[in-house]
Amino acid sequence: MTNLFFESGNLEATEAFLSAAYTPMQIGGRPADTRARISRTEAGGLSVDRLSFGYTMGYDAGCLGKVCLVTMHSGTIVDTTGGREEVFGPGETFLLAPHDRPYTGQVREARYTITLFDPHLLGRVAAGPGGKDVRITGARAVGPAENRRLGAAVAYLRDHVLDDSAASADPDGLAVSTAAQHLAATVLGTLPNTARGDTATPRDSRDAHSDTLRRAVAFIEANAHRDITLSDIAASIPVTPRAVQYAFTRHAGTTPLGHLRTVRLARAHAELRSADPAGATTVAGVAGRWGFAHQGRFAAAYRQEYGVSPSVTLRSG
Repeated sequence: MTNLFFESGNLEATEAFLSAAYTPMQIGGRPADTRARISRTEAGGLSVDRLSFGYTMGYDAGCLGKVCLVTMHSGTIVDTTGGREEVFGPGETFLLAPHDRPYTGQVREARYTITLFDPHLLGRVAAGPGGKDVRITGARAVGPAENRRLGAAVAYLRDHVLDDSAASADPDGLAVSTAAQHLAATVLGTLPNTARGDTATPRDSRDAHSDTLRRAVAFIEANAHRDITLSDIAASIPVTPRAVQYAFTRHAGTTPLGHLRTVRLARAHAELRSADPAGATTVAGVAGRWGFAHQGRFAAAYRQEYGVSPSVTLRSG
């Protein structure tokens, strides 16, 4: 995990920093108040930035090459790409620009969070046919509830995954990659995109039989320690991702990723039970190794499954 911090009242220095951190851009305007503050935390191809500008700043930027989500805390951002004018304000989480297109606009005395990730991750988590070429087709979430879901996913990543304590408990990066998959899946479930509205094919339904479930479960059991997605599970059989989803729903009453989470929880339980209580093993370390970045959520899931807290299991090992 890497951390970066920038603070300046010099517009030229701010422009140079933004160009290096994001994409080449030019800042317009000459405001009296030129304060800018930017911090970045980055791990596993994800980055979360906190930005604060005390002035109105126009920008003309090149292609980012990444999915760029913005969560507004105060002030406004006005997107003027392509001659339009779309205003985003506090409480909104939105796509700033397509990853492969330049963009223009204004930041108006704003404080906000930027989350960046590789657009190929969308294809890895897409369930429908043609998922590898999935594109986001609109900036705003499809509804208020979806906007809240997307904002919560960003906040979870920012506050519980990409922080120093989580990094020390996640040496293999499994918690970060799991959270990244969750964020990408949330993007596909909340923003307009080419994968939304895909309908099942007769083959999906035909392939959603018990043997598909058996093979999927076997693959998950053998690879729970790895960064795997729904597409990886489906490719191992091979059937479509939607067929795998249907097989789990019909024959197991859960989802493929829900089953993966259950398997990882069981592996964490086994590790805690076998650990020496006087040794160096910690609950946080075990949780991180099995993809659980948020210690509170891990403890709650563990207690629900095993009836005791993970710390009790470790002490009685």
